[in-house]
Order: sequence, then C-alpha cells, then structure tokens
Amino acid sequence: MASDGGRKQFWKRSGAKVPGSIQHVYGAQHPPFDPLLHGTLIKPGSKPPTTPVKLKKVSTFQEFESNTSDAWDLGDDDDELLAIAAENLNTEVVMETAHKVIQNHSKLQEQHKFQEEHLQEEKQEEFAQLTSVACGDNRLVKSVSEGHTSSSLDNASENSSMQRSQSLPQTSMPPLTSGMADYNTSVTPALTEREASRLDKFKQLLAGPNTDLDELRKLSWSGIPKRVRPIAWKLLSGYLPANVDRRESTLQRKRKEYFAFVEQYYDSRNDESHQDTYRQIHIDIPRMSPEVLRLQPKVTEIFERILFIWAIRHPASGYVQGINDLVTPFFVVFVCEYIEEEEVENFDVSSLPEEVLQNIEADSYWCMSKLLDGIQDNYTFAQPGIQKKVKMLEELVSRIDEQVHRHLDQHEVKYLQFAFRWMNNLLMREVPLRCTIRLWDTYQSEPEGFSHFHLYVCAAFLVRWRKKILEEKDFQELLIFLQNLPTVHWGNEDISVLLAEAYRLKFAFADAPNHYKK
Repeated sequence: MASDGGRKQFWKRSGAKVPGSIQHVYGAQHPPFDPLLHGTLIKPGSKPPTTPVKLKKVSTFQEFESNTSDAWDLGDDDDELLAIAAENLNTEVVMETAHKVIQNHSKLQEQHKFQEEHLQEEKQEEFAQLTSVACGDNRLVKSVSEGHTSSSLDNASENSSMQRSQSLPQTSMPPLTSGMADYNTSVTPALTEREASRLDKFKQLLAGPNTDLDELRKLSWSGIPKRVRPIAWKLLSGYLPANVDRRESTLQRKRKEYFAFVEQYYDSRNDESHQDTYRQIHIDIPRMSPEVLRLQPKVTEIFERILFIWAIRHPASGYVQGINDLVTPFFVVFVCEYIEEEEVENFDVSSLPEEVLQNIEADSYWCMSKLLDGIQDNYTFAQPGIQKKVKMLEELVSRIDEQVHRHLDQHEVKYLQFAFRWMNNLLMREVPLRCTIRLWDTYQSEPEGFSHFHLYVCAAFLVRWRKKILEEKDFQELLIFLQNLPTVHWGNEDISVLLAEAYRLKFAFADAPNHYKK
C-alpha cells in the first residue's frame, strides 16, 4: 500500500492461474504425518473468496498491520482466522478479524514476556557465578546489570528474527556452557513444542498394558526421544515383550542367564583353544569409538566379557573384527538410562553401582545378539553377507547415479575398498556416535533394517558426496576421501535427510529387484 493506487485496494488478486497445488502429497509410509508441522490452512466447511473487496478505512488496517507484524506465529487460533479470511471479505469482517488477531497477539506477548523474564533470571544467576570466578582471577568483568542488559537485547533481536524465519514457535534456548560443546547440539535446551508432543506420544504408547509394536515402529522411524530410547530399543530389538506385566520377570531371567554364561565360559578365555579369540578382542577394544569411553578400565572389562561370551556361544562365526563396534551404541544408550549427563563419553562409568553396571552389561549383550542374529552371514567364513551387499551396492549405484559409478570405475576404485567397512561396521566408522544412535532408531523401526535397509542408506551416503567424488581425478585421492568422509560435524538433521533419501531408493527398488540389472 505504498502507492496511491495501492491504497485503493485492500486485497489485490491476480487473474492469472498459478501452477502447482497447495495440497500436501503423502506417499511414503515413513515418517508418519506430523500435525504439528502441517497445519490445516482452510477448514472443510469454508468457501473460497469469489470477488475482490475494496477497503474503505485504510488507516485502521495500516495501524493494525504495524502493531502485529510479528504476530503470525502458528498457534491454536490460526486455522479459525485463516478460515475467516477465506470468506467473502468486507470491512466488518476485516475489522472483526483484526480485533481477534490483536487479542491473540496480546496473549502471545504476555506469554513471551513471562518466558523472557524467567530466562533473564536464569541468565542473571549464571552470569553472577561466572563473574565471581572471573573476579578471582583479577580479570575485568562486566557487572551483572550490564550482562543482563546486553543478553536481554541479544535475546530480543534473536527472537524477532526467529519469528520471521520459522513457522513453528521455538522455546528460548539457554546460553552455551563451556565444556559441554557438541558439534550438533551443544546443550540440551528445554523441549520444543514438537519434541514435547512426540515425547508425550511415546509415553502414552509405552504406558499401556500391551505396547503396540507397529505403532512404536512408526513413531520411532523419525527418531526416539532420549528419555524413552532405552526402553524403546529393548522393545524394538525383541529383547523385551510387549506385555508390561512380563517385562520385569523377563529382565531378571535374561540377566541371570547371561551371568550364568559368564560363570561357565569366561574363565576359559586363557585356554589354548580360546586364546586367539580373546587376544583379538583385547586388541580391538582400544579401537572403539568414542575415544574417552574406551580408555576406562571398567568399560574394557565389560566389553571383553560381552564379546568373548558371544563368540563362544556362536561358533559358526566366532569373533570377527567389527563386532566390537556394534556393542557401543547399546552400551551408551543403556548407560543414559541411569545418568543425567548429556555426554556419556566423558562420564566415569565406574561410579555407577555394581548392580546397575551388571544390568547394562547383560542388556547390551542380549540386544547385540538380537542384532547379529539378522546379519550373522556378514561374519561367517569369507563373510559372504558383506560380499553380497557390496555387490548389490555397486549395481544399485550404477542405476541411480551412473556418472559416479563410471567415475569410480575409470579410476579403478573398487567398491570393496571403501564399502566393505560400511557394511562390516554399519557406518559406525563413517559418522559420529550420536549419528549412529539416531540411525539405529530407524534401523530398528524398519523391517530388516540392519540387513536390508542399510544397503539403501549406504547408496544414499555415497551419492551424497558425488560432487567431491567427481572432482577427484586420482585413484589415491579418491580412496583417501571415501575412507575419511567429512562427517565430524554431522547431526540429526543430516541423518534425517540421508534416511529420507534411502527410503526413496527403497521405495523405488526394493520391490523391483530387476531394477538392479542393466
């Protein structure tokens, strides 16, 4: 409405047709439709506008617009307001809508003011602590009032920019604290509205007398909240029954059974027939990830028992390098069930009670065993399962990105030279541990996730680096790059994109095996 001609109209409509559709397209089974991310724009009963309407009282709308420029966050009343706006507009309807938006805006301002006051109080307390430490070192520090003022100004500008750039309301995040830095999420902020809603869904599902495992898989495909991940993984792996009343007795029985194995077999680790197995386990454990966790003597002791017992109980394959990595995600997730620290890598595991450590050890053993039951041909003699999957990966990439496949072939780079480790370690050596845990949320939600869906994840993972691959013109540089991919800064969003692309490939190729062939 900057020009005089613009002031003559309230809502100018173009007669030209706009291509495309505003309807959501749903084709994939996963991830399930989340109503928090997709609000219904127009209620079924509303009618579309038919004629443009001129506004007579311009100044009123201009004043309303200037006062509510940041009031368009997605809220409970937006559907109703948009439905009203879709009707035939006249001055009375516009004024009524304006009053409703202003009232809604006033409520949001009061809520934001309350949240800001609460956040400022927390910042003031944290700053006071930092000030006392800094003053003890004879350093110049701002006063509490200066820090409070500057932080509140920064917070206000940040909030205003977030309101304009994001469609969903975000809760305020506390400042980063030194010593807790993470490449993806440095600290755990208060749960957003969407995260809180997802957590509630999981809690409601798990609270029932019999957990619906199909529904749990649908919810878990897009990631499992940290607070419920231990119980969800035990259910999804088949370690725990769906019936709540049977779970405690099952846990007690399985834990007792594991330590019976330890008592029966572990003393034989120094026997001549088992020396080679135990020595290889002892060599491989220091190569685990994360680095800090593997150096703890208690962790080394637990992993040695888990891997040795599994090897003795599965003579068809025995222990093979790579299996040691598969214990880590289960161990870390189950440790998180008993501690509050965000970075379990820096937690002293030996500080936990002995009974808790025994529970974590037994649970990790059984869940790892369930996983390996589905991919044991990866670790039998000559590892035929991995050989087959690498060949399938080569054929699949040749179909989905022939240019990348041809480039690797021209420079004589064989898929076994880089993809063998992807299959053997389930990408654990290629992405950070936090990403592996997120990846396994989906693997345990997918039918044959570790044995079948992993193939499509590897294909999507390779094509993800196509630009850099095509830039490399030397065999050595290509192989070095593929064996040291730059994923150190990856987080949940990167894994979610990777999984979405993998699901698209699965949807296109899984039920049509002839697509593998040229």
